[in-house]
Amino acid sequence: MNLLRDHELTRAFDHASRTYDSLTTLNPGHRTGLLRSARRLTLPDDGAGLHLLDLGCGTGASTRALLRAAPRARITAVDASAGMLRRARAKAWPAPARVRFLHLTAEELATAGEGPFDAVFAAYLFRNLTDPDAALKTVRRLLRPGGRFAAHEYSLSGSRAHRALWTAVCHGLVIPAGRCTGDGALYRHLWHSVVAFDTAPEFAARLTRAGLTSVRVAPVAGWQTGIVHTFLARNGGSTSAGGHAP
Repeated sequence: MNLLRDHELTRAFDHASRTYDSLTTLNPGHRTGLLRSARRLTLPDDGAGLHLLDLGCGTGASTRALLRAAPRARITAVDASAGMLRRARAKAWPAPARVRFLHLTAEELATAGEGPFDAVFAAYLFRNLTDPDAALKTVRRLLRPGGRFAAHEYSLSGSRAHRALWTAVCHGLVIPAGRCTGDGALYRHLWHSVVAFDTAPEFAARLTRAGLTSVRVAPVAGWQTGIVHTFLARNGGSTSAGGHAP
């Protein structure tokens, strides 16, 4: 089976946006995992004075996690899917001066005069991109020197057991649920995109090749252990934001 192309994937997310939040509730670790990864950015002073980017924000679950991890920060959240953004914007948020949503890709954001950002958070994004290396270069351009980066991503450990568990969950629960909402193609893509994507060590090496520093990988707890990981890094040297390296 082939992966969905960029324009096909965007349309699939637009269509799935109406039921996406309901389907994610089938994963008991979805929101707690996002929050754990956001907190692993270890932003000081609850994010006071910092400008954060939620890259690929979807319906806003990752934005909510970032806001809980850094309640005093200013957050810009972007996504390529207009449908997902409509769902995100419809939720209750602080004033637009604190949290705002933009319909942009990462590449468009880099040329729109946005940033620089003190930290970038990206959840479930890179395995969906045709060119993840280009997106990582964009992340580096958007980050301040020393800025922090965290990716919360489906990236298998490399173990056959974890690959088998992922396949069983998708074919036994996720894909059938997606068929019920008319979104079977998107959730088949979800299964295949994870199987075809970098393992956790491979994605960590990709971050290093992109020029990010202090790269490390942390597991996500629960049934997702070995399936979802937090990837942490810095853009070069120390940051004026203070705190400890992730």
